[in-house]
Amino acid sequence: MTTARDIMHAGAECTGERQTLQHAARQMRDLDIGALVICGEDGRLLGIVTDRDIVVKCIAAGVDPGTVTVGQLARAEPVAIDPAADVAEVLQLMAENQIRRLPVVDNQRVVGIISEADLARNLPEQAVGQFVEAITAS
Repeated sequence: MTTARDIMHAGAECTGERQTLQHAARQMRDLDIGALVICGEDGRLLGIVTDRDIVVKCIAAGVDPGTVTVGQLARAEPVAIDPAADVAEVLQLMAENQIRRLPVVDNQRVVGIISEADLARNLPEQAVGQFVEAITAS
């Protein structure tokens, strides 16, 4: 059985909920990534901020990214999965929630993240195709 731990990218980058979107954008640039996990001061998952969130929800709305925090963009109920979960559960959760990135959480701490690229590298082409079809059909 393939698990979330088997396909995740370990060591997902976390940004503090009080960091500005401008800081998060620089962090993404420096790390060459498109998303950061948002963590509270206690290290618990609060959500994810993406480069697209910064552009669409802040810059396009005419808001200064130096004044908005990543915590202000965090979802009320972040979606995450246990590292021991079966890959079928990963696919189902991502498809149901129409998300392209899924934090992996163990003992309330982020231990990794699963992206579309991780799915493509680790799963049969048919499974990846069905996933992409499911998240783009809305």
